[in-house]
Amino acid sequence: QVQLVESGGGLVQAGGSLRLSCAPSGSIGSIVTMGWYRQAPGKQREFVATITSDGRTNYRDSVKGRFTISREDAKMTLYLQMNGLKPEDTAVYYCNAEQRKYYRGSPYESTYWGQGTQVTVSS
Repeated sequence: QVQLVESGGGLVQAGGSLRLSCAPSGSIGSIVTMGWYRQAPGKQREFVATITSDGRTNYRDSVKGRFTISREDAKMTLYLQMNGLKPEDTAVYYCNAEQRKYYRGSPYESTYWGQGTQVTVSS
């Protein structure tokens, strides 16, 4: 089992910056991808950014050039640096981890989620 704990959310004015952190614990071996997702009130959870174990990153179009995802390899702490925040970025941000496991020799991935951290951007 993997536990994920997010921190760093808060209230910021439009144009401001925040840095989210996600600290994994438990059996964190074989985590292949980590990422950030967000869910605004009344909307479905959506992908924000991901980073693979070999450092490949992927971003949703609306955050490209403003958000940067990174990971500290030693403790696998995940970060999301958010600059140029907009009111439409307001949401609960969730940390996600995909862990590769094997069942009778066949690989599959288990998904873990953090409890979320609120980001509110005022106009």
